[in-house]
Amino acid sequence: MSRIPTPATIDAAPEAARPLLEQVKKQLGSAPNIFRLMAQSPAALEGHLGLSGALAKGTLNAATRERIALAIAQFNGCGYCLSAHSYVGANLAGLSPEEIAANRAGRSTDPRADAAVVFARKLAELRGRVADADLSTVRAAGYDDAQIVEIVQHVALNVWTNYLNELARTEIDFPVADGVAA
Repeated sequence: MSRIPTPATIDAAPEAARPLLEQVKKQLGSAPNIFRLMAQSPAALEGHLGLSGALAKGTLNAATRERIALAIAQFNGCGYCLSAHSYVGANLAGLSPEEIAANRAGRSTDPRADAAVVFARKLAELRGRVADADLSTVRAAGYDDAQIVEIVQHVALNVWTNYLNELARTEIDFPVADGVAA
């Protein structure tokens, strides 16, 4: 059971959050628990949706964004996010089960994407204090400075959702990922 109440429906959410939740529902077909939880603070929900939307317009493709999300969720031990991003990664970004397993281990089966995932995981582990060699490696894989900034932003965005879900103990409303206690 969630330690922060999750509104059961969009109509039960704070009034200021309802239009935002309707947008989520229109885009995803439902308003998953994480968004209804965020709705407790309409400002937090708006901030999350705004940042997510802006990053979706960035230069990292959906598959790489999901790879990073999986690596960071595994690093932080967030069962909700592992389940959500395993589902989204497989069903919307086209990641194979092998790729999802590699991402959870902080790697990728794709050599270029591997550099981004390894870099993202190191950012989390070292709290941004990566070595010059780590930066050189991600650049050598073909990531420019704008993409490196986006990788950092994706790490930060996923840390926020991981921490929120772990704090709240958000009920998982996606198929539960392998190795996650339901």
